[in-house]
Amino acid sequence: MTPDLFAPATLGPVALRNRTIKAATFEGRTPEGLVTDELIEYHLAPAQGGVGLTTVAYLAVAPEGRTHREVIVVNDAAAPGLARLTEAIHETGAKIAGQLGHAGPVANGRSNGVHALAASRMPSPMSMQMIRSCSEADITRITKDYARTARIMADSGFDVLEIHMAHSYLLSSFLAQGQNRRKDRWNGSLENRSRFARQVARAVREEVGDAVAVTAKIGMTDGSPVGFSMPESVEFAQMLESDGCLDALELSAGSSLLNPMYLFRGNVPLNEFAETMPPALRVGLKSPVGKRFFKSYPFEEAFLRDKALAFREAVSMPLIMLGGINDKATMDRAMAEGFEFVAMGRALLREPDLINRMQAGETTRGSCNHCNLCMTKAAATSDKIGDTRTRCVEVLQIS
Repeated sequence: MTPDLFAPATLGPVALRNRTIKAATFEGRTPEGLVTDELIEYHLAPAQGGVGLTTVAYLAVAPEGRTHREVIVVNDAAAPGLARLTEAIHETGAKIAGQLGHAGPVANGRSNGVHALAASRMPSPMSMQMIRSCSEADITRITKDYARTARIMADSGFDVLEIHMAHSYLLSSFLAQGQNRRKDRWNGSLENRSRFARQVARAVREEVGDAVAVTAKIGMTDGSPVGFSMPESVEFAQMLESDGCLDALELSAGSSLLNPMYLFRGNVPLNEFAETMPPALRVGLKSPVGKRFFKSYPFEEAFLRDKALAFREAVSMPLIMLGGINDKATMDRAMAEGFEFVAMGRALLREPDLINRMQAGETTRGSCNHCNLCMTKAAATSDKIGDTRTRCVEVLQIS
């Protein structure tokens, strides 16, 4: 029997009022690296708008794991604000997830004041510094950082912990043969390259037990010949299922380093992207090199569906479909095809109350036009904190 999208559902030990999820999208509302009223308001909008679960984007497990210096590092100082955030969301009847991770080579070491880490040494396009290869001590420390972060988040009231294993972030950089050039036990076979990610998932689960749900965002493909891709990503999903540490997988794609537009289909606002960058990068982005980096992919509804179906056939654990979901018919089809949940990003930036309006029969489709100007706001640095807010630009202009 096909599940009802709007009926209550369970994600691990967590009861959700429906099967819709606000996906993690960078909020740009933590200029001091702490929860603000603006961040709470950001997540209250989709929570009050009907989603079952809203996801707080990128909560770093270590200082060098921030994408840049304004990102929240989960520690004792951040805990009171995180608790205030989760309490506010719970009052709406929605549940709240926190995306925990380490940015690895996507981190801006210059902004953070500490060199970034990756599976292997490489130049950083973010900071124009060299990224350091993780040592054994780094891997041990970061694994413990994940467990410590998970404990603080669970104690702060988060219902779901989403481990970021995609988009060329640290765990993902170990998975990709083109980025992992190590000569040790962390490279070679997929068993070796996946060891760090699986070790982290196990450490998080052992720390929190069944008190909260634990999920992972994984990349089906990085969209690059030197990135992680199918069929290995399918095998990785099977490994994660066999380990038994996760309650669901969210199926993503693209790479923040190798092919960012693979996940964000539609218009490529290259000039707007360039204006958010330092002068040296700005020139490069406006050149033919920039056009080759920000590839153009026409928008299609549920553009990751075909790849996601291969994962649905390969594993039996709950899966979260992501990527260009705007239409109620698409969500219903996802339910019919065996996906347990659907996650939406840009559609809910444009219309935070879209789920309520769909349930009321007022609409069957979101009005996001995939201009992707919201991405340029996410790319802006905190030096322009007013420009980093990823609520839909059209809404900001109207309001």
